[in-house]
Amino acid sequence: MPIWLSADVLALIATAASIGVLHTAIGPDHYVPFAALARARGWSAVRTAAITAACGLVHIAGSVLLGLVGVAFGLALESLTGIELWRGNLAAWLLLSFGLVYMVWGMRRANRQHSHAHVHTHADGVVHSHAHDHAGDHGHIHAEQSRASLAPWALFLIFAFGPCEALIPLLMYPAATHHVAAIVAVCAAFAIATLVTMQVLVLMMRWGLNRIDFSHRAFAGAARHVNTFAGALISVCALAMLVGL
Repeated sequence: MPIWLSADVLALIATAASIGVLHTAIGPDHYVPFAALARARGWSAVRTAAITAACGLVHIAGSVLLGLVGVAFGLALESLTGIELWRGNLAAWLLLSFGLVYMVWGMRRANRQHSHAHVHTHADGVVHSHAHDHAGDHGHIHAEQSRASLAPWALFLIFAFGPCEALIPLLMYPAATHHVAAIVAVCAAFAIATLVTMQVLVLMMRWGLNRIDFSHRAFAGAARHVNTFAGALISVCALAMLVGL
């Protein structure tokens, strides 16, 4: 056993893994946005997992890099905590903005898909009507596809700002009093636990949402509002973050 792998370091590694699972599970922003968009956009399980992993990695990397800078330059823990708090507020507001914009876009898209009747009266007095919607408009289709493809990139940017609040004060700084390898081990344990928990919760929620059959008469007309619902869920997650900050 390496000399740096003492009982204290092992305890820190175990703590890092536990905190990684806990902070992910109690933070719905870590999984609800991905599952909601996966249901709304019809993402496959593989694509959902890949987008979740990318956002999770950049989410962790930001705090790890900040912590390493703090350790390397001997910065006071209070200054790093202040930066993390600022990042958390920014990420929450960005997520709320994204959720609201996506919800409005979903409402407009649903409205264009809504069928309505056009009534015509001919010169001979014959009156007839025909159903019509705007879902087939060629320009609208391309515009909607372009906007929808931005959703994963928006989440990636938001998670780049989102901090792992517990990582630096509870794990990295204590590990730095032992050995560089201890910092690596603690960060790795935290990262693996966080990413695995995100994947499990996202894919489980996606599976549950996909069980909702919008073709059932109980959900009549709801299918075209699936993007609106997704935006609303994301907005609620962001509001929960802001209330908790």
